[in-house]
Amino acid sequence: MSYFDNIKTFIRVYELGNMSAAARDMRISPAVASARISQLEEHLGVRLFQRTTRVLNPTEQGNNFYPNAQKILDAVAMAEADINEITLVPRGTIHVSAPLGVGRRLIAPISPEFRLQYPLIEIRLRLSDRRIDLAMESVDVAFFLGIPEDSSLKIRKIADCQRVLCASPAYIAEHGEPKDTDDLKANHACLNLRYPGSPEFRWPIHTDDGVQRINVSGPLECDDGDVLTKWALDDQGIIMKPLFEVAGYIESGVLVPVMMHQPPVSVQMACLYSHRRRQDPKTRLFIDFLIERMTATLNNSNLLL
Repeated sequence: MSYFDNIKTFIRVYELGNMSAAARDMRISPAVASARISQLEEHLGVRLFQRTTRVLNPTEQGNNFYPNAQKILDAVAMAEADINEITLVPRGTIHVSAPLGVGRRLIAPISPEFRLQYPLIEIRLRLSDRRIDLAMESVDVAFFLGIPEDSSLKIRKIADCQRVLCASPAYIAEHGEPKDTDDLKANHACLNLRYPGSPEFRWPIHTDDGVQRINVSGPLECDDGDVLTKWALDDQGIIMKPLFEVAGYIESGVLVPVMMHQPPVSVQMACLYSHRRRQDPKTRLFIDFLIERMTATLNNSNLLL
């Protein structure tokens, strides 16, 4: 086992706080991960973690070693970036995260096209509607909708995405179209994206009195935005969605926009990545490539309304 692999394993175990989770993340067995930590501890002559059957905590030496170990990984990453720029042949792996709707409708369809141009670059795409911690998830670039909480990361804005309230024709036929925000809140089933820390149960709506954040509710909630769309298609209620996610359904008539006179506030789409001396060329290429094609798709969606 190489010393560098041992350091990488230590960092993932330290960040995730669990040997098995770190092993899964690195695609190795827990036994290999444990052996790497033991070998690193033997080399350094100190204990990096206190282990029990249920708990793994870093020692004082482990806490001191972590920031320096991270500097080693960053230095290697920058050295690889230098080689990529010199050889003009980008290579390596990019770890990408995105919300489900963004990933499925924008990033996944574009990624194979990117690979055709840059066959030596591998893409690892993780999709979740929960907020992602770049360090904890070992992600190079995270696409997101909304405002990021971590200001220590570099943000690149992509676009302001128009949002729409919509429901199925059958739901509207049975319940009527909401007349305004009061009617929406009092008389309609609103399908909510809900997870710890999620703000989406308070829908920001343009009204005659300015933007209001409406406390909506309904009988169905989920942490998967595509499930909410499926429920809306099944006549269960009203959803608030970025237009690009439901453009096809609106165009075909299986979902219908409502409250067009009081639309939701647009949501920012952007990507996050860590501050470095300069961005890894392969990551920069990927971001530039996606933004160009994503922007075209978003512009086409906006023509529907």
